[in-house]
Amino acid sequence: MDAPYLQRRFLVSFATRKLPHIFTDVLVLGSGAAGMRAALEAGQTGSVIVLTKGKVPDSNTYNAQGGLAAVLDGSDTIASHLADTVEAGRGMCDETMIRRVIESAPDYIRQMSEQGLEFDVAGDSLALGREGGHKASRIVHAQGDASGRVLVEFLAGQVAKCEDIKTFEDCFAIDLVTDPPEGGTGSRCLGALTYHPRYGLQMIHARQTILAGGGSGMLWRETSNPPCATADAMAMAFRAGATLADAEMMQFHPTTLYIAGSSRSLVSEAVRGEGAYLVDRNGQRFMSQYHEMAELAPRDTVSRAILTQMHETGATHVFLDVRHLGGTAFAARFPEIDRRCRSFGIDPGCDLIPVHPAAHYMIGGAKVDIDGRTSIEGLLACGEAACTGMHGANRLASNSLTEALVMGQQCGKLAGEIAACGSGSAGAQMFDWTNEKSERTELDIADIRRSLRSVMWRNVGLIRQKGRLEETLEIIAFWGRYVLDKEFYDPAGWEAQNMLTASRVISQLALLRTETRGVHCRKDYPDLDPQWARHQTARRTEDELVIE
Repeated sequence: MDAPYLQRRFLVSFATRKLPHIFTDVLVLGSGAAGMRAALEAGQTGSVIVLTKGKVPDSNTYNAQGGLAAVLDGSDTIASHLADTVEAGRGMCDETMIRRVIESAPDYIRQMSEQGLEFDVAGDSLALGREGGHKASRIVHAQGDASGRVLVEFLAGQVAKCEDIKTFEDCFAIDLVTDPPEGGTGSRCLGALTYHPRYGLQMIHARQTILAGGGSGMLWRETSNPPCATADAMAMAFRAGATLADAEMMQFHPTTLYIAGSSRSLVSEAVRGEGAYLVDRNGQRFMSQYHEMAELAPRDTVSRAILTQMHETGATHVFLDVRHLGGTAFAARFPEIDRRCRSFGIDPGCDLIPVHPAAHYMIGGAKVDIDGRTSIEGLLACGEAACTGMHGANRLASNSLTEALVMGQQCGKLAGEIAACGSGSAGAQMFDWTNEKSERTELDIADIRRSLRSVMWRNVGLIRQKGRLEETLEIIAFWGRYVLDKEFYDPAGWEAQNMLTASRVISQLALLRTETRGVHCRKDYPDLDPQWARHQTARRTEDELVIE
């Protein structure tokens, strides 16, 4: 790995004695389901700051259309849910973590329902839908395809009621602060260096820090993620010397609305769960050729099947056919998707819906143990920022929000307990950090971001191969020499540096995994290799990228 990616510990120079200092028991970086749930739990025992670089709704959770997977029907079992998760994960799942999450899920859903979150019902019971990879109907939704928005609004409402939780919006977490400042093995997290457009650079000191900064979809040109998903959490953790795991495992969602010139928007897997068909440009169903579960096959299978069918028919996309479901019924079940389609002149009751795969969910992240601890003391991680091992090499649909709630609660509980005991340091560590001034040419950051996303989509997307991955590493190394050596004082610059850093790690691990497993598909290594039924980890030192 080239020097800029290893030697740049902090993105900006600073002197702590000259900065404003803020103190809290627990600092939560991120305002999605995991971060909010963590804050609510930690807020029961001490002071909490929730920090988000945009507004509270700016998260992958808010945009989630799928629901929460849980065993809530008498005909379903925990063993069946676990088996479906393991099967989707292609031999890389942590069954202990899976069991912890799915055994806790039913109680979480009942608790939120009792507290006022209105899940969709069928008669006197919760309505249970089915999605890809599940052999039973076990997905609960809220307002049809608005589950993520409803969940965020519910959690944000609860956070607002807690006097010990403060939410800082429009506040960018630049880097994690550690003792010693260089970070790495044996270091302790003390909080974060942040930036607010009104107050400038600030140091937020915390006894415990929870990394819940979301996903990385914006690294790819085609993505269902909102603009905020720029891999900040992964890059921050890497610079601090935390161990990352499974960074090569990005899940691509099979169906996002394909309108040329428009950003991609999700078309929930629940649409196929309700009986929609995937058809090619000739109107022919094709999924039965690729998997016995047809449209309800796991996401990795469906995404690659769509890509193959597009190639064989010379098309830029395929279609979802929901016409047999009825336009009125579709609009009632999926109001947000129906509105989005109609905004482009598509009537789902009469027209086929054009769809295309897109980057969706980052399985990899900061490696954590069963309680959410990372390799750095005082730093926990949950949600899409963490790699728990639950999803293995391919996430089972609607397990992510469930995991986010369960592990968010666990991280908040542990952080709150540690802080309440007076453990961890919330004192001000005084030091200066100075980056060497660069004399190299400045590149256009907006252009770098666009070009990076295009390269990642072409070379580190659904189908990968050695030559293209090596080429990507060369390109990213070149950009890094001219971008990672600079200091920026605006979020756009920091996001670009984070995107390059995360892309470098992802591409490196993708090159090393010489097999096809789950979401990671190598054209030059098309078979699953039993020797690769293991996780790859990566961590930064000043001298090398350590991969195990």
